[in-house]
Amino acid sequence: MIALSLAEIAAVVGGQTYDIPDPAVQVTGPVVRDSREVESGSLFVAFVGERVDGHDFAQAVVDAGAVAVLASRPVGVPAIVVADVQAALGALARHVVERLGATLVALTGSAGKTSTKDLIAQVLRSKAPTVFTPGSLNNEIGLPLTALSATEETRFLVLEMGARGIGHIRYLADLTPPKIGLVLNVGTAHIGEFGGREQIAQAKGELVEGLPEDGAAVLNADDPLVRAMASRTKARVILFGESDEADVRAENVRLTETGQPSFSLRTPSGCSDVTMRLYGEHHVSNALAAAAVAHELGMSADEIALALSEAGSLSRWRMEVTERPDGVTVVNDAYNANPESMRAALRALAAMGKGRRTWAVLGQMAELGDEALAEHDAVGRLAVRLNVSKLVAVGGREASWLQLGAYNEGSWGEESVHVSDAQAAVDLLRSELRPGDVVLVKASRSVGLERVAQALLDSGVEGEVAAR
Repeated sequence: MIALSLAEIAAVVGGQTYDIPDPAVQVTGPVVRDSREVESGSLFVAFVGERVDGHDFAQAVVDAGAVAVLASRPVGVPAIVVADVQAALGALARHVVERLGATLVALTGSAGKTSTKDLIAQVLRSKAPTVFTPGSLNNEIGLPLTALSATEETRFLVLEMGARGIGHIRYLADLTPPKIGLVLNVGTAHIGEFGGREQIAQAKGELVEGLPEDGAAVLNADDPLVRAMASRTKARVILFGESDEADVRAENVRLTETGQPSFSLRTPSGCSDVTMRLYGEHHVSNALAAAAVAHELGMSADEIALALSEAGSLSRWRMEVTERPDGVTVVNDAYNANPESMRAALRALAAMGKGRRTWAVLGQMAELGDEALAEHDAVGRLAVRLNVSKLVAVGGREASWLQLGAYNEGSWGEESVHVSDAQAAVDLLRSELRPGDVVLVKASRSVGLERVAQALLDSGVEGEVAAR
């Protein structure tokens, strides 16, 4: 974080200081909520959780080098006490962002947020110092903590914004007002909580409503609900996609023999070829979104294409491709799942597995509400249409719907199987995998199918799946 004294921080957050001998002492280290991440000069933020109360770690974090604790009650060590720790954290983030002078880029969407954020960060940091959301810390706590990690050298701040209801994006955008707002797509992720795609579009579009007149709204030309958001912003609109009307678009899209996308990137400043290290055609849209942001920030087509071609995956369990010594390829995409990302992963598996035997080890897609049965059934059917060799549906009711969709799609569906849990899936794969097979593992995070991928990668594929 930029250096601020405890007196300055107390004034910004409207807090009262306790047990602070010298209010002029500065916070020079990171702002953290995990006591294990404390460094010399840190500010520790004490949240009260369901199982753990951060206030209980106050003495330990000061002993480890923290300057003070941002708390909701006195803790016997230097502290700034406020009525609402979360609100105070947000106020501090906004203050720091306003002082920085960095260009803030925010993005949202139903699918692909984290992968696109990682691409944007890698492209922009080839130009100047860039800070970006780690993993998927895109909520009212993770976002301000990311913003506070910026320093005086930071030129670009890339923040992922998630939402589970109307007003969430507006709240985040008020905490850290962006200059550039990117909306990727409107899908069915969390549709059970929102109630419908129109409501999801309403929530995602909150990002562009608050953009300044000299800002830019980067919108997906291939998604009608996103494109319609152009009427909700006073900022300049930049369209990306494969549509002829897109300002930044892809031409001659194809997949390499290993399933990596290659295309000609066309921007208003020129055209250049891209061959990505990532797997799956769905990354083309993510790359175009990143290219549109980079173009807006002054990068040439050649600079953008080079950075996109060199970019890798920065976040765990998202299309992580690993080949075992025996030639079995494991694709760990188990971090999360929704209908859009599930379809994209299956298509990537089909492309990667040409001439090889392919396995789709799939589990529940959560938070789909009344759409759950239809969406799981559709994914099972798609696996058949893509000629995936075998579907292993893992879990309870939703997994049975996956298996039933595959079975009802045609005779191939007899190659689908429903197993009860991760260990059963590992046992099956141990007995039936052959050298050269390609295995995709994917489900919502709550299912924990990363344990299957890890078991497959462990030496000799031995041992039980570790407890979650």
